Amino acid sequence: MNKLLLLVGFVVVLGTTQANEYLDFNVTEIDRIEELEFGFSKYSSNLNPLLVGLTLIRGADSGAVCLDGTLPGYHLHRGHGSGANSWLIQLEGGGWCNNVRTCVYRKKTRRGSSNYMEKQLQFTGILSDKAQENPDFFNWNRVKLRYCDGASFSGDGQNQAAQLQFRGERIWRAAIADLKSKGMRYANQALLSGCSAGGLAAILRCDEFRNLFPGSTKVKCLSDAGLFLDTADVSGGRTIRNLYNGVVNFQSVKNNLPRMCTNHLDPTSCFFPQNLISQMKTPLFIVNAAYDTWQIQSSIAPTSADPRGFWHDCRLNHAKCTPSQIRFLQGFRDQMLRVVKGFSMSRHNGLFINSCFAHCQTERQDTWFADDSPVIRKKAVAIAVGDWYFDRAEVKLIDCPYPCDKSCHNLVFR
Repeated sequence: MNKLLLLVGFVVVLGTTQANEYLDFNVTEIDRIEELEFGFSKYSSNLNPLLVGLTLIRGADSGAVCLDGTLPGYHLHRGHGSGANSWLIQLEGGGWCNNVRTCVYRKKTRRGSSNYMEKQLQFTGILSDKAQENPDFFNWNRVKLRYCDGASFSGDGQNQAAQLQFRGERIWRAAIADLKSKGMRYANQALLSGCSAGGLAAILRCDEFRNLFPGSTKVKCLSDAGLFLDTADVSGGRTIRNLYNGVVNFQSVKNNLPRMCTNHLDPTSCFFPQNLISQMKTPLFIVNAAYDTWQIQSSIAPTSADPRGFWHDCRLNHAKCTPSQIRFLQGFRDQMLRVVKGFSMSRHNGLFINSCFAHCQTERQDTWFADDSPVIRKKAVAIAVGDWYFDRAEVKLIDCPYPCDKSCHNLVFR
């Protein structure tokens, strides 16, 4: 597994394992980025983090199981005071699996089996229970729904030969039913959020989440690092589209995608947020780094698209990118801004797109709300999200291009 080696200032240096020759690129690359998210949580500046235990969902009778057939689970910390009837659901991220090889690998990890999940998780950032770390949501009922299906809580099928269960959609429904029985049905405020593959899931499930509650309930959604773009890689190939096509077909995702999209586009296109966000009915806030490190490493410049290693150094450390590579990455940022243009015209939606080399910024204390957190126009992510959720202000924050932002907590790999 990857190990956090050094934390100095705003730069995190991570080691990476040697690529396992029998694994597809997306397994090794996903491990690197997803371990990075947990690394920040484990090595947070928070000296007394809240530890929340794992609750298994007894929904196996409905077929709601992880890849390996074990029970799925979540971590719940109860709200109190003014937040006693407010609920925040955080969907865990962790990449995807798109074929027998990658899903069999995955089912022997915490991303595919509750047997390997941590029995306790630290709740930091948007999940923190401390007002000074999480000013708007600290006393809400806060839930981390574990991710053990590999298709952003959207598949519904199986592969008997490989003993794989693709039940992400059933896990979602079983978790929601369990949480409603524990008081969520009475919520007066609710926020569905998620990071990475969970950020994509928050978009896919957003309108469905809204429909769980009466019209009087204030319901919104937040996607962190979930704006995966249907973009060409450095060789001109379609690495991420090929990955998503495999996920959608292998895990039988088609029937669980938003009808508003599949009525006029193919299922793989409807797994891309850019084809969903402008048609959603529920208010959505997008937090995303303009130079998302997962997309750089696994979509834009994966090793499979860079056999000569031209992008190797740049991929691991943005400071080592050549001027032509930076121009390529600026083009990626430009595409992202075009994708959100129509979306941002709605006064109900919100944006925080900073010009950082990062991935997932809401669960980590250092990037959510701390003395040196990343800011756009002096506003940290936590304040931007809170202002938007509670209608204190309209929030459409888009950073100037790299390298202008000196507040970034950029990620560097070794």
